[in-house]
Amino acid sequence: MIKIKMKTPLVEMDGDEMTRILWKIIKDELILPFVDLKSEYYDLGLENRNKTDDKVTYDSAYATQKYGVAVKCATITPNAARVEEYDLKEMWKSPNGTIRAILDGTVFRAPIIVKGIEPCVKNWKSPITIARHAYGDVYKASEMKIPGPGKVELVYTAEDGSTESVLVHKFDSAGIVQGMHNVKSSIESFARSCFNYALDTRQTLWFATKDTISKKYDHTFKDIFNDIYEAEYKDRFTKAGIEYFYTLIDDAVARVMKSEGGFIWACKNYDGDVMSDMLSSAFGSLAMMTSVLVSPSGVYEYEAAHGTVQRHYYKHLNGEETSTNSVATIFAWSGALRKRGELDNIPELIEFADNLEKATIGTIESGKMTKDLALITTLEDVAVLNSEDFIKEIRNTLEERLG
Repeated sequence: MIKIKMKTPLVEMDGDEMTRILWKIIKDELILPFVDLKSEYYDLGLENRNKTDDKVTYDSAYATQKYGVAVKCATITPNAARVEEYDLKEMWKSPNGTIRAILDGTVFRAPIIVKGIEPCVKNWKSPITIARHAYGDVYKASEMKIPGPGKVELVYTAEDGSTESVLVHKFDSAGIVQGMHNVKSSIESFARSCFNYALDTRQTLWFATKDTISKKYDHTFKDIFNDIYEAEYKDRFTKAGIEYFYTLIDDAVARVMKSEGGFIWACKNYDGDVMSDMLSSAFGSLAMMTSVLVSPSGVYEYEAAHGTVQRHYYKHLNGEETSTNSVATIFAWSGALRKRGELDNIPELIEFADNLEKATIGTIESGKMTKDLALITTLEDVAVLNSEDFIKEIRNTLEERLG
C-alpha cells in the first residue's frame, strides 16, 4: 500500500499513563501503516515536563501556533500526591491550561454517536457540542474567609490613582467571599472562536448566561457576543443557513432536553465544565467525546476529553489485562489529520480520516468493543476486547474499508 503523503507537519504532544500506552498502539496500528506521518514531536509526559521545567509544554504550544494543527494525548495535572509519586521539582500547572492560554483558544466538545450506545435523552438524535470559555471566572477567583462582623468592598484603582468601589456585603457574623474576573480581549476571542467554529461545522450556535441576575458581569459577555455577531458574522451566518441566538442558561437547559441536538452550545467557563460532563454522561461515556481547542486565528489542537486512565495504567504495570476505551484518542488523531488535509488541500488525507472514524464506529456497531461500552450497550452478544485487540480489530475494519 502506498502511504498518503503529508506536506506540512502537525504537532504531536505525547502524554501520560494508560493513554500514552494507547497512543503508541494507535500510531503503530492505525496511522503509520497508512500515512507517511510528518509530525513535530513533543513529550508532555510528566517526567519530561519536570526534566525541562515545563519548557516543553510552552514549546509545543508555540509550535502549534506555527503549524496550525496539533494532536495531544491526555496528560497529568499534578496534585500533592503526584508531586511525591514522580518526585517533582514543583506542582506544575495543567498543560491544557498553559496551551489554552497561549493559543487564546476555546474548547469544543461533542459526543461520538454510535448505534447501540443510546443517549439517556431519547429525543437526542445528533451530537450537541459544548463550547467552553477557557479563561477566568471561578477558576481564577480570589477567595477569603471572613472571621467576623465587618464589610467587604470591591475596589478598582486606576493607573492614575483614582478609585471606584462597591459594597459586596456588610457581614454581621463570619462568612466567605469570592472575587471573580474576566477580560474583554478573552471574551472577544471566545466569541470569535465560537462563530468561526459554527461556520466551519455549519451548525447553529447558542450562547447562554444569566444576564438578568448578573447585570454587569454576564451582561458584558452577552453584549460582546452580540456586537461581534452583528458587525462581523451576521451576513456569513445567513449565507451559511445557520443561526446565532442568546438565551438565559436556565432556558437553555430546558430547550436542550427537548431538542434533537445538532447545534453548538456556548457557555462560560464553569457552566461549560459542568455541562460537558453532563452531556458526555448522557450520551454514553466520557471516552466517547471529541475535544478540540480552537483559537480565533484558526489554530486547532485535538485531544481526548478524558484523563490518563490511571487505574488501568497501574493494572498494566502489574501485567494485568486492561480493556481501555481508545475511541476519543483515535478521533483526536483523525480530527487532526482531517484538518491538516483541509488546510493543505490533501483530499486523500481527509478521506483517510473519515474512513478511520467510520472503521472505529463500525467495529463497535459490529459488536466488538471495550468493557465500558459493553456494560451500557443495547446490542446483544457483544465481544469484549482488551485494549490492544480493540485497536487491532479497528485496523482490520479499516483495511476492509480501504479495500
